[in-house]
Amino acid sequence: MTDLSPQSAARPAEPSRIPEPAAITPQDLRMALASGWHDFRRAPLYGLLFSAVYVLGGLIMYAIFAAAAAEYWFIPIAVGFPILAPFAATGLYEVSRRLEAGLPLSLGEVFSVIFAQKDRQVPSMAMFILLVFMFWVFIAHTIFALFFGLSPITGSTWSMLLSGNGLMMLLVGGAIGGVMAGMFYALTVVSLPLLLDREVDFISAMIASFGCVSRNPVTMALWAALIAAALFLGMLAMFLGLFIALPVFGHATWHLYRRLLPPDA
Repeated sequence: MTDLSPQSAARPAEPSRIPEPAAITPQDLRMALASGWHDFRRAPLYGLLFSAVYVLGGLIMYAIFAAAAAEYWFIPIAVGFPILAPFAATGLYEVSRRLEAGLPLSLGEVFSVIFAQKDRQVPSMAMFILLVFMFWVFIAHTIFALFFGLSPITGSTWSMLLSGNGLMMLLVGGAIGGVMAGMFYALTVVSLPLLLDREVDFISAMIASFGCVSRNPVTMALWAALIAAALFLGMLAMFLGLFIALPVFGHATWHLYRRLLPPDA
C-alpha cells in the first residue's frame, strides 16, 4: 500500500512493490484530463505558483538571447525546454495526491514533501533530466554548426531559417530531436509521480515508465502528442499559456499514473 498519511514526506525505507502496468484506452486520457482540470480548479494557486517558475525561466532565457541578438539560439532551447516540465510538475503531483487522499492542503505541507525529496530519488532523476536537456542543447548547437558554421549570419532569424540550409537544418534537427524526445518520454512519463508515491530507485522508475509505454504504445503516443501540442501552444504567447497547460497536464499525469500503475488494494 502506498503511504498516504500526512507524514508521507518521510517515506518508509523498505522498497515498494511496483505493480504490472495496466492497459488503458484513449477514454482514460480523457478522464485523466478531466481530473487534471478538476484539480486545477480546486487548487489554482498551486498550479499558478509552480507554473510561474517554468514561465519565468522561459521569459528570462528569451530576454537573454534577444539582448544578444541571437534569437535563433532560442529555437533549440525552446524545443528542448519541455524536457524540464516533468520536474517542474513534481509539486503538482503532490497536490493531486493530497486532493485524492483527502489530506490537508497547505503551502507548508506541500513544500515540506517537496523539500523531503532531497533525501530520496528525485534529485537523481532531476540530474538525469538536466543531463538530457544539456545533451540536446549540445546536439542542437552541433547541427546548427554543421549547416551554418561557415556562413555569416545576416538578415532576420526567419529569413535564415527559411533558407535552404535553414530548412534542412530544421528537418534534420526535428528528426533527431523527435527520436530523443520519444525515448525520453518513454522513460519519464510516469517516473516522477512513481518516485513521489513509492519508495523505488530512479532506474526502476524509468523501467516501469518504459513498461507502461510498451504496454500501451498507441494510447501513450496519443498522450505524448497532446502534451507536445499543449506545451507548444502554451509557449507561443510568450510562455503565458503554460499557466494553464502545465498545471492541467501536471495534475492529469498524476491521475494517468494511477490508472497505469494502480495503488495496491
